[in-house]
Amino acid sequence: MSREFLRLGRAFIYAWAGVRWLIRHERNAQIHLFLAAMAIWLAWRLDLAPVEWGLLILTIGVVFVAEAMNTALEALTDLISPDYHPQAKVVKDVAAGGVLLAAMMAIVMALILFLPKL
Repeated sequence: MSREFLRLGRAFIYAWAGVRWLIRHERNAQIHLFLAAMAIWLAWRLDLAPVEWGLLILTIGVVFVAEAMNTALEALTDLISPDYHPQAKVVKDVAAGGVLLAAMMAIVMALILFLPKL
């Protein structure tokens, strides 16, 4: 095996470790996971079309990416600025706002996908 292949393999291992940490330690990620599972169950029960499935999975992914970036920025901000600093507050608030926007988009997408079928 080439060194490049081994490096790539390690990169995937580290990335999955980050996903596992996010889900184990972040309450909001656990809530997102539960709601995503419920949405997938409902989509299966309502027999969504392939394009609708694509929109649902993409929306779930956007929420998880936003949550991961928020968590990373919060951890980095706490590391760099353990004491209160107004700019640290801006970083944390804006990152949390990104998650809020993604979650609001997910609610709208759920309404678009599910309401007509209910």
